[in-house]
Amino acid sequence: MPSLIFRKGLDLKHAVAGMLAESYHSAIVEKIKAEDFTYRTGRLTVHLAREFGFCYGVDRAVDYAYQTRERFPERQVFLTGEIIHNPHVNDKLRAMGIRFLSDAGERLEQLTSVDVVILPAFGVSVGMLQRLEQRGCTLIDTTCGSVLNVWKNVRRYAEGGYTSVIHGKVWHEETQATASHAVAYGGKYLVVFDRAEAGVVCDFIREGGDRAAFTEKFGKAASPGFDPDRDLGRIGLANQTTMLMAESLEIGEMVRSAMAARHGDAGLAERYQAFDTICSATQDRQDAVVGLLREHAVDLMVVIGGYNSSNTANLARICAASRPTFHIADPECLVSTDQIRHRPVRSKAEVATDGWLPAAGPVTIGLTSGASTPDNLVGAAIATLARLCG
Repeated sequence: MPSLIFRKGLDLKHAVAGMLAESYHSAIVEKIKAEDFTYRTGRLTVHLAREFGFCYGVDRAVDYAYQTRERFPERQVFLTGEIIHNPHVNDKLRAMGIRFLSDAGERLEQLTSVDVVILPAFGVSVGMLQRLEQRGCTLIDTTCGSVLNVWKNVRRYAEGGYTSVIHGKVWHEETQATASHAVAYGGKYLVVFDRAEAGVVCDFIREGGDRAAFTEKFGKAASPGFDPDRDLGRIGLANQTTMLMAESLEIGEMVRSAMAARHGDAGLAERYQAFDTICSATQDRQDAVVGLLREHAVDLMVVIGGYNSSNTANLARICAASRPTFHIADPECLVSTDQIRHRPVRSKAEVATDGWLPAAGPVTIGLTSGASTPDNLVGAAIATLARLCG
C-alpha cells in the first residue's frame, strides 16, 4: 500500500499551540524585543540581535512534530534523525514518546505500515524516502521550503547535464539529501567545504591536473564514478542553506571566474549556472549580528545553539572575527563569573575557559542564537547572565 504523506500539517495547529508556548516561549525575550532589543540590569547590558532563534522552517517542523503526536496518540511515531540540530528540542520530542531511528537499537527495517515517520526540516535522501515508502509508513514531511528550492535547482542542473558543485558539509544531512537528488536525476555532484577546497577545484578547472590526487582528496565528497576531467566541464552551483552567505557567494564567483578562464566569457552561459539558493532566514540572522556589532560597542558575544548546528557555528564565526565570542550549547554552559563551557570557532570539542566575564564594572554583551534555538533557552541565558553579574 502506498504511503500516506502529510506535507501541510495535520490541521491541529490550535490544539498544540499551548504546548508549544509552554515548551519554548520566553516572557523575558518578548519584553526585550519590546524595549528595542536591549536589556539592562545593574552593571549588565545585553544587546539582542534583531533576528535570532527559530526561523519559519524550524518553527514549522517542530509544530508538525507536536501535531503528529496529537493526531496519532496510539501509534508508534518515529523521526529519521534529529528534527533540528538542538538537543533541548530533540529531547523534548523523545520525552513525548517519539523515537529516533538514529538512536541506538532503532532500525528502519523494524517499521511497518501502521507506523508514522516524521521527516526532519533538512529533509532526507532520495534513497531513504524510497525505503520508507516501500514499508508503507505514514509520512509527515517537514522539509524546509528553502531546502526544497535547492533540490529543485540541483534537479535542473542534472537534467541539463551540469555537475552540481555544492558548498556544504558532506557529513550534514541536508547536503547528503541534496547530493542524492543530483544522482537520482542522472547527474553528478561535488561538495566543497570552504574557499580552500573550492580553490583546489578552480585550479583543476583552469589547468587540469592529477586526476588520481583529485579523486583521493574529494572521494567521499563526490558522486560515484566522478571524473574531474569530464564532470567539471559544465557546473551548476548550489549550497547547503545554513552555510555562511558571504562564503557561498565568494565560492560562486571563484568557480565562475575559473570557468571563464578555461572556456572564455562567450561560452560561459553554456558552461556555468548559478541560482540564488541562500536561505533568507540564515541571511537575516547573519545580517542582524553584523548590524549588532556595527551599532553597539560590546565587550563580548554569546551565541547560543547546538554544537552541530551549522547556522549557529557560522554566526559564531562572524562574531569571532572582531570580538571575544563564546558559542554555548545551552544556558548551563554559563557556569560562573569565572568559567564558561563553549565550543571555539572551527573546533569540534567543548572547552572550559576561565576569566571570561569581567568580575566588576559595567559589562556589555551581545547575544544571538541559531535558527534551531528556542526563545526559552535565550531567556534562560539572559537570566543567568543577570544573576552572574549580581
